[in-house]
Amino acid sequence: MNTFKEVFPDMLRKNPFQLIGKDWMLITAGNKNKVNTMTASWGGLGVMYGKNVAFIVIRPQRYTKEFVDREETFSLSFLEKEYRNTLNYLGTVSGRNEDKIAKSGLTLEYYDKTPYFSEASLVFLCKKIYVQDMIGSSILEERYRHNFYPGNDFHTLYIAEITKVLQAARKPISED
Repeated sequence: MNTFKEVFPDMLRKNPFQLIGKDWMLITAGNKNKVNTMTASWGGLGVMYGKNVAFIVIRPQRYTKEFVDREETFSLSFLEKEYRNTLNYLGTVSGRNEDKIAKSGLTLEYYDKTPYFSEASLVFLCKKIYVQDMIGSSILEERYRHNFYPGNDFHTLYIAEITKVLQAARKPISED
C-alpha cells in the first residue's frame, strides 16, 4: 500500500499516451456500500472550461457505467507494471457476477466519498462536468464505426474536472 501526497496536475511529467493507452487505468466509482471498477485504455487529459480535465468513455453494457452515472465523482487509478495481471482480470470479469475487487487483492480507499486503490502510483480524483452518448453518425471514419462498434454499442463520453491528483510518496533510499 502506498502513502500519497497531493500534487498539482500541471506539475506531472507523465506521458498521458503511455499512462492511458499502454499502461492502462482503473475507472472506479461508487459509495461506501457498493463500488465497481473497470480497466480502461481509452481516454485522455486536457483542459476544458478553464479546468484540468480527464475524459473517459464507457460502453453501455459495462457494470461500472451504472456507478459512474449515479455518482458525482470517480477516480482514475494508475498502477505499476507488476499489477498488469490484476488489470487484465479487472477488465475482463464483471462485478455483476462476483466481487472482483475483493478477488483482485487491491485495497479500496476513499478520499472523501471517492473510491480509489491504495496500490496505485498515481490517482486522479474527478468530478463529472459533461456527459454525452456517442452516436454512430458522428464517427467520421466509417472504418472506426465498423471496427469498434459492430454491435452499435457506442460509448458514453464523460468529461470530468480533475479535483485532486494523488501521487505515491516514494520512500527515500537509505545509505547503508
